[in-house]
Amino acid sequence: MLPRLLLTLLLFCVAGVRAETVALPRPAALEPAVRFWSRVFSEVDTRSGFLHDDRRLDVVYETLRWTDDLDRSDRQALVEPQRLAIQNILLSLADGSADTSDPQVRRVRALWQGASPTELREAAARVRFQLGQADRFAAALHRSGTWEGHIRRTLAQYGVPQEIGALPYVESGFDPMAGSHVGAAGLWQFMASTGRLFLRIDQFVDERYDPHASTVAAAKLLRGNYDALGTWPLALTAYNHGRAGMRRAMNSMGTDDIATLIEHYDGPYFGFASRNFYPTFLAALELSSSPEQHFGPIVKAPAAQIREVTLPAYLPLRAVERELGVDRGTLRTLNPALRRTVWDQTQLLPKGYDLRLPASSGANTETLIVGIAQRVGQAAPVVESRHVVRRGETLSGLAARQGLTVRQLAARNGLKPTVQLRIGQVLTLPAQPAGRASALEAVR
Repeated sequence: MLPRLLLTLLLFCVAGVRAETVALPRPAALEPAVRFWSRVFSEVDTRSGFLHDDRRLDVVYETLRWTDDLDRSDRQALVEPQRLAIQNILLSLADGSADTSDPQVRRVRALWQGASPTELREAAARVRFQLGQADRFAAALHRSGTWEGHIRRTLAQYGVPQEIGALPYVESGFDPMAGSHVGAAGLWQFMASTGRLFLRIDQFVDERYDPHASTVAAAKLLRGNYDALGTWPLALTAYNHGRAGMRRAMNSMGTDDIATLIEHYDGPYFGFASRNFYPTFLAALELSSSPEQHFGPIVKAPAAQIREVTLPAYLPLRAVERELGVDRGTLRTLNPALRRTVWDQTQLLPKGYDLRLPASSGANTETLIVGIAQRVGQAAPVVESRHVVRRGETLSGLAARQGLTVRQLAARNGLKPTVQLRIGQVLTLPAQPAGRASALEAVR
């Protein structure tokens, strides 16, 4: 009886492992792309990169390196002549004018052995540069220790495969404060429009920057993608391309096979990033599963140890700092979702917010918070009014009239402290409710 029971349990475990593997397949057709991204994440850092074909990722023309940290424009100035040189070689090979005694020409020709002139001309239009990420990936491996336990627990709660916990390596490098040039933010890189479906985003809080809340949101979104599309590769790709976009791709191609869609679908906005999202994830999953093989010994950051207390009223930041004995830097690190105006004290800590504190905070924390709320708490936030700038008014003068610093008033309006105001410019100013100023002054 016992051996049969053990055999049944063993078969159940094996079936579970196999199911997880099947859930996130690695098709042979995607291997060149996965290997390319593995190289990007582990072989070249942000002082180097690859010139490559943006469709056939096994075609890497050259590895470029430099010694200094360069901004985007300086890097572009170094890369662009090299990219154009490769492009010209491909065009010269296409029209038969290439100097085949040139070693670089021979190297490019070898990469396209047997290609037709048409194929060479098409390849010339696809020469692309990819910046290396090895140093950033190594840093992400360290940071992942802070959040990976919470991510695993949350994904399990929503029935999302544990392996998808590697997605922040691709999205943010496990940096809760990461932002992108298109407006994505936080550990899971939510756009504001998508974030508002799951998260609180208002004048006090942007939960895209909250690793806990945004992880729950990501799990809900991914689970919804899977329920709508039917496979986890499609659910992951929809995280980048959108659920409706992936449904259009499936309908257009008549398949849910991820490799077929990546290789052949050419629909609107399904560009380089969308085509490579799943292979990039697979590469990150592989590297993070055995990091020592690629990066040597890895010391992960300790898991976040926090306690939470729900704020029963709108509270002045300085009163909370003083009464709880927690400095502002620590509070800001533990509560990245709070807006800058809260830290600049032009707004109050919001009522109902789950304030995160060090786990070592005293057992009487809740009692202290209630006491602060009774003394100086407000039932409503700072009231705001609109002010139209008149002739002669300055930021410093308006700030002084409001009892604010120039930096605080500038931050409230998204301005630089040195800005010169224009006549007719509209600013947001705090309008103190009756009886509130004295309570705030008592804790400043």
